[in-house]
Amino acid sequence: MRTELFSESTLSRDDFLGGQLKIWQPREGYRAGVDPVLLAATIPAQPEDVVLELGCGGGIGLACLGHRVENLELYGAELQPAYAELAKRNLAANRITAQITCADLRDLPDPLRRRSFDHIFANPPYFDPAHRSQASRPDREIALAGEAQLGDWLTIAARRLRPGGTATFIQRAERLPEMLAVAQTCLGSLELWPLSPRDGRPPRLILLRGRKSSRAGFRFHTPLTLHIGQHSDETKDYSPAIQAALAAGSALPFPC
Repeated sequence: MRTELFSESTLSRDDFLGGQLKIWQPREGYRAGVDPVLLAATIPAQPEDVVLELGCGGGIGLACLGHRVENLELYGAELQPAYAELAKRNLAANRITAQITCADLRDLPDPLRRRSFDHIFANPPYFDPAHRSQASRPDREIALAGEAQLGDWLTIAARRLRPGGTATFIQRAERLPEMLAVAQTCLGSLELWPLSPRDGRPPRLILLRGRKSSRAGFRFHTPLTLHIGQHSDETKDYSPAIQAALAAGSALPFPC
């Protein structure tokens, strides 16, 4: 748990969305990669929607979404105080209005519990703490394998949604069975969108979306390929849709 605020010397200021966003991140500890950016690009929010990110970290996902869609009412909940303060700083520096609350998602404060949301999204920790070696830094360990169970993220999101609202998650492919077991009890219209590193390779990550109070059937979309061609150390060779989301902040809508 990181409670002490980050000093200036421990931070780097990094470009996201091709430099359209300037984001402060710890040089050591949890640093965001492309995953929260891609997740934010999939959220089907429209102006004036109310959106919550569970486990918002330094605010990268909220910043990307708020940059793409104007006039959103944005909220973020983050367990670690230092990262919650970093999220506030990042959002303010990029002129994006959001309310960040430092809280355990399993014990959200009344202002969040009384709200209902059009969209909720989250990038839950990818690892089960019972089946991995701990990271050397406690704040990074929480980001990689927090105390909240994966099922908690889904059930809490479902409770806070308005009827018809969406909950969208990005997670490692091997944890999909856990997610589906819970999602089927609290969400409808489930959609699975695997993310494949390259053509012909098995997905490492998946996007899972559900809607509250919807009875539409399960949809399994064709995998989205992140990279094109053969692997090269000299270029990240993203596919056009991925490059547009990462460099220009374009939407990455689920397939129809």
